[in-house]
Amino acid sequence: MSEEMKPCPQCESPYGYYMDEKTYACPECRNEWEPTATNEEKGLEVLDVNGNKLFNGDTVVVIKDLPVKGAPKPIKVGTKVKKIRLKDGDHNIACKIDGFGSMSLKSEFVRKA
Repeated sequence: MSEEMKPCPQCESPYGYYMDEKTYACPECRNEWEPTATNEEKGLEVLDVNGNKLFNGDTVVVIKDLPVKGAPKPIKVGTKVKKIRLKDGDHNIACKIDGFGSMSLKSEFVRKA
């Protein structure tokens, strides 16, 4: 297994470090995880507005203007979001959007591209 840093699946910190042959750890939230354990193995199923199953790394399209707290303009309809990461919770998609940065989206406001 490689000894490179991996992002923490809990807090999304990019500083997850290699501990031993099976485990990575996050210095910020103290989470420990096995990088082979994926969201699919945990039983996490996230569906877009059309009922299509989403996976980590997919590209999605925003289906309506989404206001962003603290931003002068909303995320416009038709905005493509690449390399999404799935997570538990109400806002179940973690992503980076050009001009807005890192944020979480609800899967009900996106469709698979």
